[in-house]
Amino acid sequence: MLSNKLKALACALSFTVAGLVHADPVTIKFAHVVADNTPKGQGALLFKKLAEERLPGKVKVEVYPNSSLFGDGKEMEALLIGDVHMLAPSLAKFEHYAKAIQIFDLPFLFDDLAAADRFQSSPHGKALLTAMEDKNITGLAYWHNGTKQMSANKPLREPADARGLKFRVQASQVLEEQFKVVRANPRKMSFAEVYQGLQTGVVNGTENTWSNYESQKVHEVQKYITESDHGLIDYMVITNTKFWRGLPDEVRSELEAIVEEVTVEVNRQADELNQKAKRTIAESGKTEIIQLTPEQRGEWREAMRPVWKKFESEIGVDLIKAAEAANQH
Repeated sequence: MLSNKLKALACALSFTVAGLVHADPVTIKFAHVVADNTPKGQGALLFKKLAEERLPGKVKVEVYPNSSLFGDGKEMEALLIGDVHMLAPSLAKFEHYAKAIQIFDLPFLFDDLAAADRFQSSPHGKALLTAMEDKNITGLAYWHNGTKQMSANKPLREPADARGLKFRVQASQVLEEQFKVVRANPRKMSFAEVYQGLQTGVVNGTENTWSNYESQKVHEVQKYITESDHGLIDYMVITNTKFWRGLPDEVRSELEAIVEEVTVEVNRQADELNQKAKRTIAESGKTEIIQLTPEQRGEWREAMRPVWKKFESEIGVDLIKAAEAANQH
């Protein structure tokens, strides 16, 4: 009798051990709203490749590009309830979760992408990654897309040229104000709707990076793109805090190392992809690229500078000063 009980116990243990050994891998759903051939798209695919190579049988990554799982308006909600595990939203998406992150939307704050990189790597920049953990959002890294250019169906050379135009903006109070101060009309619109919005005249101008213009064929429905480099479209790679902390320590630490490695590659590729996209747009002959003189760019900067003052109490004067300091080599 005892022998039979021991056999049954041994059998049960063997199934339990086998179950542990052959446990289903953790599935990580990584959703985003842009094409695979953008810096973010490439980064998500590289993260999947390295995670599955280095954690075989432990992690499976499913990548959903082009708003194929959740669109702009729904992805944050999906992350918070656990329907998706990783996102890389534009930094403009976080104003409701941490006001200080609005710093990245201030127009003409950074002289170039290298300055933004220096700020993001600083203690001030790194602190913003963990600024939303009380909301169940953990930032893992900043991924560059690039600097923004303005487009419209009329030439934009000086601030007065924007007056009365309807510009598509992301859902950001700072970006809305940026166009209001030059007497334009900002319209919030999800990324996936931009091409149709421009094509039908719901909006007649927008702002974006070269790679996003080219991948979504926006240049086909805009006659002019002004190379303004006036702002930043970067992403914060984020995860659900409870999900991330619930991963086994060795899995989480390996994934964090992979994110760090992928970030270096994404940021290396970003400028290359944008320059290639700019050449493609120029060669298409469908839109004219306008180069601003230093004086013209200075006029735009002065015209939009009041936006800094309007939001400095929410963002923090010291944080803005730290970002400005990053312009000094």
